[in-house]
Formats: sequence, structure tokens, C-alpha cells
Amino acid sequence: MAGNPIRRILTTVIPGGTLFLILVLVSSLTELSDWVQLLFPLYPLAAVSVALLLGWRFDRSQLFFITAVIALAGGLLLTVGSRHDAVGRIATDAVLTLLPLNIALFSLLKERGIFTQHGLVRWAIIMVQPGIIWALVHYQQYYWLGIFDTPILPSAMHNFIPLEQPAFISFLLALAVTAYRGLFLLRPMEAALFWLVALIFYSQLVGHSHEVFSLFLGTGILVLIIAVIEITHTMAFRDELTGLAGRRALNLALAQLGNRYSIAMIDVDHFKKFNDTYGHNVGDEVLKMVASQLTRISGGGKPFRYGGEEFTVLFPGKHREVAIPYLEQLRESIACTPFIVRDTSRPRKKPETHKKGSTREVAITVSIGVAERTAEHTLPQEVLKAADKSLYRAKNAGRNRVA
Repeated sequence: MAGNPIRRILTTVIPGGTLFLILVLVSSLTELSDWVQLLFPLYPLAAVSVALLLGWRFDRSQLFFITAVIALAGGLLLTVGSRHDAVGRIATDAVLTLLPLNIALFSLLKERGIFTQHGLVRWAIIMVQPGIIWALVHYQQYYWLGIFDTPILPSAMHNFIPLEQPAFISFLLALAVTAYRGLFLLRPMEAALFWLVALIFYSQLVGHSHEVFSLFLGTGILVLIIAVIEITHTMAFRDELTGLAGRRALNLALAQLGNRYSIAMIDVDHFKKFNDTYGHNVGDEVLKMVASQLTRISGGGKPFRYGGEEFTVLFPGKHREVAIPYLEQLRESIACTPFIVRDTSRPRKKPETHKKGSTREVAITVSIGVAERTAEHTLPQEVLKAADKSLYRAKNAGRNRVA
């Protein structure tokens, strides 16, 4: 997910991290019985229902299948796992070993639909596991069931780990996979999976009751729901190619402007000719380069992708004369930024001998038109049109300038 790095960090860390801390603090209180009994089992059931509905409605197969895994595992732990016999112990060990592994697996799989051919394979992966465990228990194949409580770590660590060692290692593996993909690569859904695994792992390490454990499961699914909402918001309001705020976000920002502001329209010079010469893939790289420069604009400017090769910058509370120096600085920065066009016949792997002429440096310039709110142009759309007219004056005057 492209965009502001700080914003990406906040959206991957704050929602799940905040809910994790709140639940840890609340679960440490002693007077929990009344409200826990009230929420159990309505809260996790509501969270599962909403997540499955969102996953199906928005075709988010990752959310749908992981929620199904959580619901199945939680149901087994709260029913069969609560039995104080060998079957209950085996079911608990098996679920706590397989659950984090399933979450890690589904975090690695791409979105391929729920009821597609790939989706049917995922359904099979989910459903075959409890079937195998049931068959092993039913036919008393205890040798194979023993893998879920086999000591793996040094014996000195056994007394310090409240889980069976296969389950403990599975949780650590799932935390490592989801932490890398979510917190390091800053992917909201994978980050939500990290907090989900952390919530379940913590509840098992502490040894909460089944009622409190259900609250941790429900909160973990809530983190997933928040991640999907964030992703959906980003898809609606942020341009996928450049990472800038898109047209919908621009329309919303225009409606929130006050009585003093300036608007700049920016267009990449000779972009159609550039696309025809070097191809659309190289053209996309040009747009990304220009967008990266726009994110650095100062003076309170807020950049948006307007469409095609056009961009918009809003300067709330700024007169045109105040905004122009910042736009000139932007124009010069883009013009001075080297852009290397790679030869399409050049191999991806760097050869031992450099082939002369395999790359070419070209100049990228932009033309900018700026207008401000006046007695003649009082509405944001009117100021936007005035800025567009100024843009065409800049192009007609020779391009690579601010008008």
C-alpha cells in the first residue's frame, strides 16, 4: 500500500496495538464476571458474523477464511477443549498448534476468491484438519496424536512454558511471519493478523478462562475488520499507482475549504508523446516520480492526483502570491530530477559487461497553473477551472513554467 510512510505506520500499529493493550489491561482486573458473562458469547459471535459478511460482500477471501478458521478453532476450544479428559486435552493441543500455523499460511496466500477453484482448495485445507484429528482420536492412533505434545525445546524450558511446546513454537512462527509481512512491510491486513495471533497467544500464556478467551478471539477478529475498513477506505480515496490522495479525496477536501485558498493544476509536459515513445509502463514510472516530488511540497500544499497525467495541489488559507514560490520550487525540483529510461531489450539481470546505450536519461518537466478564490470565483470548482485555464496558458507559453 503506497502512501505517506508515517500514515502507513500508524494504520498498521495503532488500531491493533491499542486494542491489544486495552484488552490486556481490562482482563487483568478482578471484577470482570458481570460484564464478561454479558458479552460471552454474543461479542465473538457478532464479530465473526460481521467479518464473514464483510469478507463475502467485499470478496475479501483472506478475511473470510481466517475468520472461518478462528470460528472453528474457537468453537472446538470452548466445547471439546473444555472437557477434562484425554479427548479434551488432545483437542486443545491440536487446535493451539494448528491455529497459528493456519493464520500464518493464509497470511501468505493471495486474494483468489471465496467460491472459486482456489477458494475450494482453501475450504478443503480448513475442513480436512478437524476431520483428520477426529479420525485419529476415533481410531485411537495415539502415536500420531503425540506430535502435539512432543517436547522439542530443552527440558529446562518446559516448566516455564504454559503451552505444549509444538503449540508454543507454532505461535512464535506465526508471530514472526505476520510481524515481518505486517509491521515491517507495513501491510494493514498482515499487521492485523499479527495482533490477532498476539491476542490469542497472550490469552493462552496467561491462562484465562474460556469466557475471557472468547473476548480475546472476538477482539482479534475486530482488529481484522478494522484493517479491511482501512484497506477499503484507501482503495476509495487513494490513487493506487501514485499513492497520492485521489479524486474522491479531492472533492471532499474542496468542500471543506474556507474563504481563503489557492488551487494549482499540474500537468506533465508531452506525456502522451512520452507514452507513445517509451510505453505505458515507463509512463507510470514518470507519474510515480512526479508524485514523489509532490509529497515533498512545502507551504502547506496538499497534493492529489486529478486524473491521467494531471495533479492538483490545494493551499488552504494561502493567497496565490504566497503559493507560487512553493510551486516554482516544485517545478524546478521535478525538472532537475534525473529520470532514467531503461531499454526494454536490456536483461533484468545485470550483465558482466555494460552495454552502451542500454539506458537513457530524459528530462521530465511540468506546467503549473494556479488560481485563488476571488469575488469572481467564489466556489472551489470555479477556482479549479480558473487554475486549469492558467495551466493551459503555461503550456501555450512554452511549458515548464508556472502561470
